[in-house]
Amino acid sequence: MNLRRTHGAAPPVAVPPARSDVVVVGGGLIGLSAAWRLAQGGRSVTVLERDTVGAGASLAATGMLAPAAEHEPGSDPLLPLALESLSRWPGFRDDLQAASGLDIDYRQEGTLVLALGRDEVERLRFRHDLQKRSGLDARWLTGPDVRAREPRLRPAVTAGLFCPHDHQVDPARVMAALVQACLGAGVTLVEGCPVAALDWSASRVTGVRHAHGLTLADTIVLATGAWSGETGLLPDSLALPVRPLRGQSLALRTTARTGTLAHMVWTEQVHMAPKSDGHLIVGATVEDCGFVAGVTAGGLFALLEGARRVLPGIEEMAVEAVWSGFRPTSDDDAPIIDALAPGLVVATGHHRNGYLLAPATADAVAALVADGTLPAYARDFGLARFAKPEPARAFA
Repeated sequence: MNLRRTHGAAPPVAVPPARSDVVVVGGGLIGLSAAWRLAQGGRSVTVLERDTVGAGASLAATGMLAPAAEHEPGSDPLLPLALESLSRWPGFRDDLQAASGLDIDYRQEGTLVLALGRDEVERLRFRHDLQKRSGLDARWLTGPDVRAREPRLRPAVTAGLFCPHDHQVDPARVMAALVQACLGAGVTLVEGCPVAALDWSASRVTGVRHAHGLTLADTIVLATGAWSGETGLLPDSLALPVRPLRGQSLALRTTARTGTLAHMVWTEQVHMAPKSDGHLIVGATVEDCGFVAGVTAGGLFALLEGARRVLPGIEEMAVEAVWSGFRPTSDDDAPIIDALAPGLVVATGHHRNGYLLAPATADAVAALVADGTLPAYARDFGLARFAKPEPARAFA
């Protein structure tokens, strides 16, 4: 099986218009979120997707909104953006559900991060110390404390952290809601329409070329995810340091007999996310193998064994779907949100935090298109941060 969980109908196939105020290249979570916010601001928006909506990473994700559980050494620069975006999620959720008429399964039970054995407990204490120094709400739990919250876990679970503000959504429902919200706001969605080239006039981008011809626009937004680092679309001087990291995941069908989890649960090997439709999502491998699609026996074994290590009940759960996707990962695992040239904006490189960062990214893109400047919370995430310093000159 190489299946994806889906929810709702695909957008209609259309021919791109000859002109649009904004063309968004990429029909994933980030592209659709930005397109929707831009359309809400009164602009005509066209989204061009090379494959089908959500085909890159968006429908392959787990839907974690987990800045505390994700926080690790080296991620301090990303934390303010993550917390800013988390604070925007309730409003984003309410707007999206109202605009689409669809529920996105926003769940607020919090996240448990588990440890088994002495070595894992020591590493968990290190993580807890880091969280506390960063001002995050993460509460230490003993093994009995953890099992009081999740009685189906193995007695071998030694300790845990409870992150009450780490929430989750259902990616399939979010993407279906974004499609409906975009269509309702007048966005033109075109699938199966890869962009072959940008159209330049002097130093300004004025449109995009595709199989149907040319679409002119005042602004092009590149939200091409894991494909952002591919050569050909941008000149070398604007090359984006983004590469794909494959992730394999699976969906288990829970029943009254098997039970399920009440929280999102993390271990050192896997994370498990219960969804309201009865699925338990287990993810995800991290594989630096380029654009090699598909699932592997080794990947699925690692997921199942990692889950079984703490939740024995998965042995009786039916495997309903397996899939893989490509995370868009920048050289520092943080997003790139920037104006690369007049008429050209980029929003990519969100690594495994796309769902968490979507509201803040969409609002930042909308502000950048409207005002020409990024909000303060996004100004540290431009392309310039990757520039290599010039070597020092020697003077005689």
